[in-house]
Amino acid sequence: MEKFVTLSGVAAPMNAINIDTDQIIPKLHLRTIKRTGLGKVLFDELRFNTDGSEKPEFVLNQEPYRNAKILLAGDNFGCGSSREHAPWALLDFGIRCVISTSFADIFYNNCFKNGILPITVSKEELDVLMGDASDKENPQLSVDLQTMEIRRPNGPVVKFEIDEFRRHCLLNGLDDIGLTLQKVDKIDAFEAQQKASQPWLYI
Repeated sequence: MEKFVTLSGVAAPMNAINIDTDQIIPKLHLRTIKRTGLGKVLFDELRFNTDGSEKPEFVLNQEPYRNAKILLAGDNFGCGSSREHAPWALLDFGIRCVISTSFADIFYNNCFKNGILPITVSKEELDVLMGDASDKENPQLSVDLQTMEIRRPNGPVVKFEIDEFRRHCLLNGLDDIGLTLQKVDKIDAFEAQQKASQPWLYI
């Protein structure tokens, strides 16, 4: 998993509440277990008409938000079913940070496991950041996970908090497999001991 230390880029304002995982990645596109290729169908029904043409009013179909790395969204982002394809689609599109006032628990956990930083801020802070992102001339934000700060283009930084273990994992690019591999010496030692004492298990 790619490390997350700092991120600077275009922030897209998606000022809607209760954006569920079926809106993020409709069930039609859950027929793959690959993590790549899903960015093109991120927010599929919100981004595209039935004939495949773009809906010009949708924020990610507008410049400069086509290249957004940060997504600002309303309360309860990622609610609905627990599909891990939702963070996969966001990541494949290029979004590595989502900022909201609250997240659905399963989606929130899935983000960390896939290298996406979900940041919770207050309603007042989100309104300020939405205002920054809505300025198409300069919708850039910078996120620093080491200092736990969101740096605005013109204004004071917004501080955020995050669980220290999750912060450690993102800073070091550790998903569940990476965490397991850190203990490979102990795993090898256990297998060697078990093979000696219970060889029939390895026949």
